[in-house]
Amino acid sequence: MYFTGLADEAARDLPTQIAITRELGWDAIECRQIDGTLIHELPDDAFERVCEQLAGSGVRINCFASGIANWGTSIDEPFDRTLGEARRSIVRMQRLGTPLVRIMSFAVREDANGRPLPDQREEERFRRLRELHAMFTDAGLTPVHENCMNYGGMGWTYTQRLLDAVPGLKLVFDTGNPVHSDDHSARPGPDGRLPKQSAWEFYRHVRDHVAYIQVKDGRMISADEDVHTWPGEGDGDVRRILADMIARGYDGGISIEPHLAAVFHDPSKGTTQAEAMRESYLEYGRRVMAMVEGIRAELGGVDGSSPAAPGA
Repeated sequence: MYFTGLADEAARDLPTQIAITRELGWDAIECRQIDGTLIHELPDDAFERVCEQLAGSGVRINCFASGIANWGTSIDEPFDRTLGEARRSIVRMQRLGTPLVRIMSFAVREDANGRPLPDQREEERFRRLRELHAMFTDAGLTPVHENCMNYGGMGWTYTQRLLDAVPGLKLVFDTGNPVHSDDHSARPGPDGRLPKQSAWEFYRHVRDHVAYIQVKDGRMISADEDVHTWPGEGDGDVRRILADMIARGYDGGISIEPHLAAVFHDPSKGTTQAEAMRESYLEYGRRVMAMVEGIRAELGGVDGSSPAAPGA
C-alpha cells in the first residue's frame, strides 16, 4: 500500500508539489493539473520540463487524474476530442511509467431544469467506455472509473451497469462524492427530493471492483449546501471504508483530495493562499496516515490481516 494525492491541491507548480510530497515522506503524486493545465493537455515543451523535474526527484506520478469523459464532456458531442485525450495520455503515461489513469463516463444528460433526462444514451456510453478501456489496457495501462459528477456517479446501480457493460473495468472510489450527490438509485422522499448517497452503501456494492481509493470527506449543512471536512469528520464513512479495504487485503494507492484550502485560509491572519494549500494538504495527509496506522493496529498487524472485514 502507498500514499499519494492530487498535489495540485498542495501547490500549482510541480517543483513545489514534489517538495510537499517529499515532506510527507511519500514518493508518489496523482497528477491532475500543473500550473493550471491538465497533464495530458500540457504543450510538449512543458511536458518535457515535467519529465526533467521528476528525474532524480525521488517522486513518481502514479496516476493521471485526467479529464477523459468527465462531467464537462457531453455524450452528445463527437468522440474525437475524448479519443485525442486518451491517445495523448497513453503516450505520456508510458513515458513516465504511470500505470493508472482516472476516467469517467461522460456528463449526465439534463433537462432545462437540471433534472436527469430519462434517456441517458446508455448504449453509446458503454460503447465509448469499452473502446477507451481497450485503448488503455492494450497499452498495458489501467483505467479506473470515478464515482463523480457523471453517469456512473448517479448511484451504485449506475456504476454496476457500467461494470456489467464494460468487462474488466476497475474503479477508483471517492469517499466524499456520495455525501453531496443525489442517489438516483433510490426513490424520492415525501418532499419529492432524492436522498443523498451513502458512501458505505455505494462502496459495499462495488468494492470487489475497486482498484484505487480516494479519501475526501464532508457533510451536508443544509438541503442544498455541503462543506468539506478533515478525513473521518464528515459523512463519507472514510474510516469504515478504509478498514474494510485493509481487512480485505488492499495493497493499492490511497490518494487524498482535501478540498480544504479555501476553508483553511484565513486572510485575517495573514495566511497566503499558497500557504493555506500547503498546510491543509500536509495536515490532511498526516491525518490519513494516522488513521491507516490506527486501523492496522486494531486489525492486529501491519499487514491488515483480520478474520473478517468489519461491517461486511
